[in-house]
Amino acid sequence: MTHEADLKRVVRFFETITPQSVDLLGDIYTPDAYFKDPFNDVRGLDEIRRIFSHMFVQVQAPRFVVRSAIAQGDEAFLTWDFLFRMKRFSSAEQCIRGATHLRFAADGRLAFHRDYWDAAEELYEKLPLLGGLMRLLKRAARS
Repeated sequence: MTHEADLKRVVRFFETITPQSVDLLGDIYTPDAYFKDPFNDVRGLDEIRRIFSHMFVQVQAPRFVVRSAIAQGDEAFLTWDFLFRMKRFSSAEQCIRGATHLRFAADGRLAFHRDYWDAAEELYEKLPLLGGLMRLLKRAARS
C-alpha cells in the first residue's frame, strides 16, 4: 500500500499549521505516535500537541516549507525549511533546514515522526552570545 495521498495531506497540514490547527493533530498522528527531534523524544498525541503548541509560544510567524517529499510503502522522507522570527533576539526571519522520516499506520496517520537537523549550525550559531562561541568552535574543528 502506498501512502502518497496521506503524505500530501501531512505536507499540506504542516505548511499551513496555525495555533488553532494544532488541535487537529489527531487527524495526522495516531494516539500513541512517536516523535523525536533534537530537543524532544516523546510518545503520544498529547505530548506531540504540546511540542507544536510550544513552537507558537517560542517564536513568531513559524512556518514550514516542504522542499521535497518521497513516499515508499508505509514510509516517507521530507526535506523542509522552517522559517520564523525570534521573539527575544533578532527580528530578521530565520531559517532552519532539515529532514523528516515518517512512518504511516494502516489508517494513514503518522505512527512515527523523526526530524533531523543540526541544532548547532541551524539554531545555536544564530543566537547572540552562544553564536560567537559556536562559530569559534566550528573554525577550530575544521581541518
